[in-house]
Amino acid sequence: MGSASTRLQTLFEGHRLTPTQRRIAHCMVRRATDAPFLSSVELAELAGVSQPSVTRFAVALGFDGYPAFRRHLRETVPPEGERVGNGDGGEGGGARGGPGGSGGTEGSGGPGDASACNEYQQAVHAEIENLRHLATLLADPAPVERAGALLAASRPLPVLGLRAAAAQAGGFAYFAAKVHPDVRLLDEGGSMLIDRIDACARAGASALLCFALPRHPRETVEGLDRARQRGLAVVTVADSAFAPVARPGDLLLPAAVGTGLAFDTACAPMLLGRALLEAMCDGLPEAQARLEEFDASASERGLFAE
Repeated sequence: MGSASTRLQTLFEGHRLTPTQRRIAHCMVRRATDAPFLSSVELAELAGVSQPSVTRFAVALGFDGYPAFRRHLRETVPPEGERVGNGDGGEGGGARGGPGGSGGTEGSGGPGDASACNEYQQAVHAEIENLRHLATLLADPAPVERAGALLAASRPLPVLGLRAAAAQAGGFAYFAAKVHPDVRLLDEGGSMLIDRIDACARAGASALLCFALPRHPRETVEGLDRARQRGLAVVTVADSAFAPVARPGDLLLPAAVGTGLAFDTACAPMLLGRALLEAMCDGLPEAQARLEEFDASASERGLFAE
């Protein structure tokens, strides 16, 4: 991740941001080169929020307003090559791209393609950019490898994902159960969630994997707090480094969601989950034997249509 992106993340960390404000922060990190030159109107359209939301975002960060915030960015965030902004980014400048912040970005098919794309194509381009960003993060495989080792060593292995994140947790747990001896899916909230986390801890669990996607349920936060109280190491796949579920000491792996459609899309979190599975298999010497045993059983039972 470039120095401009890093400085922006450092600026945003430590602030308790609303979901709308986190969306603006995420958009700015992804557009780090442009960020110091965007008008509030441009940033609002790129992030898919209202212009007053951008102003409130700047105030939440401790600035008098958006002009003071942008002035601070120009003084502290270094340029990373040629920016995409218009002129000096004045308040009356036209916006680029559509809500979701990806239409027309580099790598989406050329500078003039965004205006020709419909909303569905823009959503696809947004996911492509999210995957490109994930690929950049994975250039350093150490966090994923460390997470894989933690998950492989936990007996049992609880996998938490509520509401929108339930599908990601369920997919991970389905495949993980083929190589890990004891995977326990936690995909329902309520009073039973704490009981099930306690049961995992009593059974010897040393780590918990959580998929946390917007909007973040309060029950997820409470469940993770309980896991920490019970001494479990928490590995979280979240939509950004600013997710409200994150706490110091957790191993948080960010993977952005697409926000260009009425409901978020989560290709990058899904792919990161599969990368975690790969890393976990590396920490399970018996993984390959378990897979071969399953394949033989599936063939004998005629489990799949060939």
